[in-house]
Amino acid sequence: MYAVIRAGGKQYRVAPGDVIRVETSPATDGKVEFRDVLAVSGQEGHIGLPHGEASVVGTVVQEGRAEKILVFHYKRKKQYKKLRGHRQAFTAVRITEIAFDGQRFTAPELEKKVAKPRPAKAKPAPEDIAAGAEAAEHGAKRHQAGRKGGRKERPAKPKAHAHAATHAAAKKPAPKKAAHHKPPAKKGGGKKKR
Repeated sequence: MYAVIRAGGKQYRVAPGDVIRVETSPATDGKVEFRDVLAVSGQEGHIGLPHGEASVVGTVVQEGRAEKILVFHYKRKKQYKKLRGHRQAFTAVRITEIAFDGQRFTAPELEKKVAKPRPAKAKPAPEDIAAGAEAAEHGAKRHQAGRKGGRKERPAKPKAHAHAATHAAAKKPAPKKAAHHKPPAKKGGGKKKR
C-alpha cells in the first residue's frame, strides 16, 4: 500500500512507516498533513487517482540543514568570480497514516527507547583519599624546587665564527638590471595584401 504525494515541488512515493526528507514545511504539534495526493495504491498491482478526499499524515522526526554545496559564479576574461555556500533546510517526516476512499492504512507504532540506569560509581576509601593528598603535596614541592636533577642540560650550540658574520654584513646587493623595452609596433601590421 503506497501513495504518491507532492511536497515542496517534488513528488514522493510513500508507504506507512517510511521516513522522507521534505522541504521545511509548517508542522502543528509535530504533525504534518499532505493534501496534494497524486495517486494511491490500495493493493498490489492497482494504482489510480483517489476518488474523494485523500490525505497522508506524518510526524516530524527531525529538522535540520543538508550538507553545504558551493555555488560558484564565474565569467571568463572579466575578472568576475563569486563563491557562496548554501545549506538547504529540511524536515524529516515519518509517514504514519494514508487515508483515501474511506480506507485508512496506519504504520505500526515505534517502540520507545527506555534509558538503562547507570551503575553508581564506588566512592574511594578514606585511606585512598589520604594517599592521594600526600602525592599531590609531594608534586607541589617538586614543582617549587624546579627541575634540579630532572633533565640533563643540553650543551650550547657552537656560535658562528666572528669572521663569517662580518663577511656576510660586508656583502653588497647585486646591481639592478636595466628594464628591457619592446620596440613600438608597426602601423598597418598584419598580413600584406598582394
